Amino acid sequence: MKKLVGSICVLAIGLIGTSTNAQEKGIELDEVVISATKFNLKKEHTGKVIYVISQKEIQNAAGKSVVALLNNIPGVEIKGSNSNASEIRGTYVRGGRSRQVLVLIDGVPVSDPTGVSQEYDLRMLSLNQIESIEVLKGASSTLYGSGAATGVINILLKKASKNEISAVYEATLGTHNSSETNSVRLLDRNQNVSISGTLNKLNYLAYFSVTGVDGMSAAKSNSNSSFSNDPFYSKSGLFKAGLQVSDDIKIETFLNYDAFEYTYDAGAYTDSEINNGEQKQVRFGIRPSLKYNGGEVYVLASLNDLSRTLHSYNSYAKAINTFGFKGKSIHVDVVNKLDFFEEKFQLITGLNYQKHDNNTTSDFGNINTDVANFSTVDPYVSLVYVSDFGLNTSVGARYNMHSEYGNHLVYDASASYGLLKNETTVVKALATYGTSFIAPSIYQLFSEYGNVDLDPETNKTLEVGVEASYQQLVQLNAVYFNRTEENAIVFKSLFTAPWGVYDNAATTVKVSGIETAITVTPIEKVRLQIGYTYTNKDANADYIPKHKLTANLEVIPFKNAVFSLLYKNVGERTYFDQWGSFGTAGVDVVLPTYNLLDVNANYKLLDETVTVFASMTNLFNEDYEETLGYTTRGRNFKLGIRLQF
Repeated sequence: MKKLVGSICVLAIGLIGTSTNAQEKGIELDEVVISATKFNLKKEHTGKVIYVISQKEIQNAAGKSVVALLNNIPGVEIKGSNSNASEIRGTYVRGGRSRQVLVLIDGVPVSDPTGVSQEYDLRMLSLNQIESIEVLKGASSTLYGSGAATGVINILLKKASKNEISAVYEATLGTHNSSETNSVRLLDRNQNVSISGTLNKLNYLAYFSVTGVDGMSAAKSNSNSSFSNDPFYSKSGLFKAGLQVSDDIKIETFLNYDAFEYTYDAGAYTDSEINNGEQKQVRFGIRPSLKYNGGEVYVLASLNDLSRTLHSYNSYAKAINTFGFKGKSIHVDVVNKLDFFEEKFQLITGLNYQKHDNNTTSDFGNINTDVANFSTVDPYVSLVYVSDFGLNTSVGARYNMHSEYGNHLVYDASASYGLLKNETTVVKALATYGTSFIAPSIYQLFSEYGNVDLDPETNKTLEVGVEASYQQLVQLNAVYFNRTEENAIVFKSLFTAPWGVYDNAATTVKVSGIETAITVTPIEKVRLQIGYTYTNKDANADYIPKHKLTANLEVIPFKNAVFSLLYKNVGERTYFDQWGSFGTAGVDVVLPTYNLLDVNANYKLLDETVTVFASMTNLFNEDYEETLGYTTRGRNFKLGIRLQF
């Protein structure tokens, strides 16, 4: 693997120095993003680095998952991305936890009101539903509220076809092995179909997907005994419709249903043939919008209804404990953008309302909806300035009014300046300072371990960096970030007062690091992307690598064919062994560095109506532990076909 890393570095240096005949078809920084302001804005006019996973990249990664693509972005670490499908994924951005990352689907915040920290489970999403993904780093609570402390992942679903009717069918089959097994059974299966079209002023899209994964245990066996497999089955449906009432009035709506069932093990290195669970989620929303002279206004209203059931074997009572969770979230966001002074200024104002409730029944205590609920009302404002001479700034503030803990103010300011811009080259310096907050969850407030006196966790983030592009040859960004966590919500153990409840930590946690990414396109048919992240966190750093490197080489060997090679090096991670479960109590367990190499290929034929694709992951069958005590995927292959009508 060391030779492989060296080869990639040599290749990168060689490509950077290669002369090019690439066409000058625009600078990458000119692309339009939404997440920076909630409205369309050129990336070069923002004070932050925003990563975009395009539809082309999604199609070239056919057969992969949402978390697999996100895990390649600098500053992002998806804990459990290569674990068994029955295990929950954790989304860590810039050394933060899942609760510090806000996930949006078409601009709608999504969360699990029944969860301990309310974070959204990315297993609920199928990649085939998605048009593109924007990842906005840093404190973003001014525009997006609670949870947008280390980043915002804005997932934009596919839009309807411009034809009267179009259809896409896709099927994949693959193996599902750990590094210790070598089966050729095709136990990773997916089928999905979508139908969409436009009829005069009405457009529609319907999507349905089913997935089944089997063949691997969730927990890892550290003895000669074999553990039972833990299968995962899911189904997902989406319906979207839009009506263009007039040139200025549009109404969009969606209905989404996700469900999965699975079995899971009793813990690290511990098997269970009994534990099982199921989860269902229904999301509904509507978005009317109006464009008027000098501005635009829209209302985004949504309802998220989620239920979970767990059956867990209790070894002490020698009985099965049942847990039932039901929760609802209501979001209403009224947003207005006003352009003035020849569109050099944008004034964005909004009013956000949220309500969350939770009803839990279990053998250890219940949480009643009548008590376990909270609501927030947040007015916010942001002013964006785009100059003619390369200076772009934004300032904003949000006043969070919470039904439990009272009021909280957050604010941010960002600036970017074009150091150089001509027909071939763009160089932009950027800086941002912002504050953010994470509101306590329903569980942390109202469960038997809850504390209604909790305050929100707060974060302060400074980032400075540079972003540059030269023709289509080189695109580069580098960012230094420094974040301070205060008032973190933690569970107090039996050794720390107040005992056995959630409380705000008295300690301050500091996180700093560097994110860099370079894309080199020496010729139109070759592209190399390299990303590196250094993260330094002085406390609570479980499973967060200090060093992470990714390199993706994409080649078009002949027309309609794409071949890619993805290398990933994830540095040492630690796990704080508080109870001595894996060694000495109070001492970190060190998980060693691991290296992965994946290969992807796809080919379009019959005038691009048929796409066949294949992939092989963990080519060298590396044996490693992504999460201590749990199985990770070894060498596996997947085959698939996509039909477009």
